[in-house]
Amino acid sequence: MPELDPEEARLRFSAGRVAYLATVRADGRPHLVPIVFAADGGRLYSIADPKPKRGLDLLRHRNIAANPAVSLLVDACDEAWERLWWARADGQARVVSNGPEREAAISMLRDKYAQYTEWAAPFGAATIIDVDRWSGWAMAGGE
Repeated sequence: MPELDPEEARLRFSAGRVAYLATVRADGRPHLVPIVFAADGGRLYSIADPKPKRGLDLLRHRNIAANPAVSLLVDACDEAWERLWWARADGQARVVSNGPEREAAISMLRDKYAQYTEWAAPFGAATIIDVDRWSGWAMAGGE
C-alpha cells in the first residue's frame, strides 16, 4: 500500500473531475465542499459559478480571507479495492474578484468542463491555490 510520490499525486489529482476543498471557519470548525477545478502545474483554479446556490458570496471565500491554508482531496473509489487511490494538495489560497488571473481561471475551467462553455455569466470570484505539497496513496497495483 504505497504512498504516491509527489509527481504521481499531482498527475492523478490534476486529472480528477471533482475535488473536496477544506477550509477553516472563523470559529475553528472545518468547512468541506466539493468543487470543480483546473490545474496548471503547481497552481489550482476554481470559480464561483452560476450553479444554484445562496449567492456568490461564498463561505469558503470568507474562510480563505481569514486563513488561507487549505487542503484539497481527489480520490478514486471502486468495489475492486486494488484500484483505490487518493491524492491531496495542501497550499495557500487567495480569492481574486477580477483581472487576468480570474479570466485565466474561467478559460481553463471552460477547457476542462463543457458545461462552463454554456454559461456566459455571472461568474463570481476565482479561488487560486498555490500548492505547497502533493501527497497521496494507492493500493498496490492501483490505477
